Formats: sequence, C-alpha cells, structure tokens
Amino acid sequence: MKAAVIVVVIVAIVALPSMAAQRPNAKTETSPAVPRMADGHPDLNGLWNATTVAGPHIASADPTITNLPSRDGSLVNYERDGALIRRADPNRPLYKPEFWGKVQELDQNGNEADPSYGCMPAGVPRMGPPDKIVQTAKEILFLYVAPAARGWGDLYRVIPTDGRTHTPIQDLDGTWKGESIGRWDGDTLVIDTIGFNDTSWLDYGGYFHSENMHVIERVRRDGDSLIWQATVEDPDVLMKPWVMNPRVQRMNADPKAWLVETLPCVELDLSHLVTKEHH
Repeated sequence: MKAAVIVVVIVAIVALPSMAAQRPNAKTETSPAVPRMADGHPDLNGLWNATTVAGPHIASADPTITNLPSRDGSLVNYERDGALIRRADPNRPLYKPEFWGKVQELDQNGNEADPSYGCMPAGVPRMGPPDKIVQTAKEILFLYVAPAARGWGDLYRVIPTDGRTHTPIQDLDGTWKGESIGRWDGDTLVIDTIGFNDTSWLDYGGYFHSENMHVIERVRRDGDSLIWQATVEDPDVLMKPWVMNPRVQRMNADPKAWLVETLPCVELDLSHLVTKEHH
C-alpha cells in the first residue's frame, strides 16, 4: 500500500512541470495573419473543435482528435490519469475557511453530487471554450458539443456585442449560463456574465459557487488557435478571484466538418454505485 502511494506522489510531481510547459501563454501577441471582419474586429468564425490539453498524453496529427491526458492516450486510463493530473495542478479556487468542509464533502461524494454526472449541463465557466463560433456585427453565437466531462447536452450561447448593459441582477432568474454581454478590448473579446444559479460547479472536485458569481471570459484568436481564459469572482464563497488556466482550441480546417450530435444522457448508474469512483 505504501508503495502505491509513493508512485501516485511521484506521478503527480512529474505531471506538474509538464503542465506548466504545455500551458498556453495568454499574453502572446496576436498573429498578424488573423483575418478580420468588416468592422475591423478579428474574425472568430469557424469550427474550433480540436483541443489542446496539458499533461502527459499521446499527441495526434489529426486536428479533429482531442489528445487525452493519459498514459497511452486512451479512454481506458483517461479517468484516473486525468483526475490525478488535474489534482496536481496548484491553480485552484481558494475558498473561505468556513466553506472548505463543504468542498471536501462534495468532492468525496462527487459520483452523486457532481451535476455533470447526473445529466446536467456544465454551465459557465465549466463548459469552457466553444466548439463553433458564428460572429456578426452585433452578436456572437457560441455552440458547444458537450460530452459528460463538460456537462451533458448540446448547448448554445447568444452573446450581444451591441453595447447594451446587463439586466439589473434583481430582475434575473438564476440559470446555468447566466446573462452574457460581450465587448471588444482591442483584439480580445471580453464576455461579462452574471445571473447564475448555484447548482453548477466550477470544476469537478466539489468546486461549488454562489448565485452571486461573476465570470469574465477573454477570447482571442492567434492564427488558427483560439485562446480562452476565464476569471471567476464570487466574494460570497471565494477569498479572491480565481483565474482559470487558459485553454486552446485549434481550428478544424476540413470544410466538410460539422459538430457531431451528443447522444442523449440517461442516468442509470447512480443507484448501482458501491464506491466513490466516478463513472
């Protein structure tokens, strides 16, 4: 038993520098080759469904394949290896002391408590960057194909960029995606979102949030890469804003490529679980 624990610790330590080395730099300069819309803003239109991940994985030359963070790049080892790599990441939300007990309890019972394991959507910001973007002069549409790891269901977001302001918070009903308003900061699309429910998680691991969460996403294009990063502000439960790791989506260059429909989710496992292992 002791030997197994030592192996886990060693793998976690080795994973950390690998994560740091592969994590994209959100401050790199935008490529001059980025195409632009008629209004001068970067053209974000396209299918962005080739994902870059951190940690040990087997890279694929196919731009439509998601490289899995596991020992052999397979689904067989993805569950445990991916969880270990993510737990080794020191970048995590910092909760007020009185809420750490709740976080640990949710984490320990994540196979039942995690909404994503019960066919629920991931919500913002857990759903991450979009898989496809449709951009117009006054609004931007984000389309998502959502397997279990990102919440269930094919989802969309309509993000106005026409200069409007948020609806007063007291007039909003809390939702999984909230109310998003977009604006341009130079070549970066900034998305400001409020009006959430408190059901979704920020990530697996019991990272819950309150209804007063405020999320700011920053999206920019660098050549054929889309860099996405979110900052979570939630003074009700967090000691300070949490800046999530940036994520990179690669453009799918296949003109015939499309978004693959997600199969409907039917929860049949929870009543049969006998361990805390996620499914």
